[in-house]
Amino acid sequence: MTLRLLLADDQALLRQAFRTLLETADDLTVVGEAGDGREAVRLVRELRPDVVVMDIRMPEVDGLTATEQICADPELEGTRILVLTTYETDEHVARALRAGAGGFVSKGIGADDLLDAVRTIAAGETLLSPAATRSLVERFLAAPDDSPPHRPAELDVLTPREREMVALVATGLSNAEIAERVFLSPFTVRAHVQRAMTKLQARDRAQLVVIAYQTGLVRAASDGGSEQAPVAWGSPHP
Repeated sequence: MTLRLLLADDQALLRQAFRTLLETADDLTVVGEAGDGREAVRLVRELRPDVVVMDIRMPEVDGLTATEQICADPELEGTRILVLTTYETDEHVARALRAGAGGFVSKGIGADDLLDAVRTIAAGETLLSPAATRSLVERFLAAPDDSPPHRPAELDVLTPREREMVALVATGLSNAEIAERVFLSPFTVRAHVQRAMTKLQARDRAQLVVIAYQTGLVRAASDGGSEQAPVAWGSPHP
């Protein structure tokens, strides 16, 4: 299957460079380009791309505001956002994730890594490393903001195994790493994570990270890392 991409950046030369790079891959095609956030939102509604590669600093409407508008529209839930920027601050990462972006990477990323990043985001996974996730959550996601908070009771819809999967996702582990830790196959881990996303109405793994911390399932540790809250196991779950 060919993934359809939209590029949003106010610099035409950069858009052309990214288009040239992305279209070297047989499974990727660029269906549109936007020079600002307002145009990006309009083109997403018109073209329905699989992934938007979104810059932050743009005139009129910036990339984070455009991300919020796209992710808030239920008709656009099939579109994932990869924020690609030179302004890699924790505040920007936090706002992008809260808005529903699937990943946040620097424009200094390597060519092959960018191609893999787009594919990862399209698959519904997040692109934050464990170190970035810990730093982000410690400073921002665990702190109050203007968005409606998630309450611990929201997790009642999950089985104990699904709670465990969400907590491990929130520490930044990949499916393969989780599988190795809990002695399950990556396919089984992915199934548990997807069911948890459905039950919690999370767009992707990035939003699971937000929910895990806001509900207290995972907490920022005093050493700057993260720690999983105890999971109460009842009857065994697969």
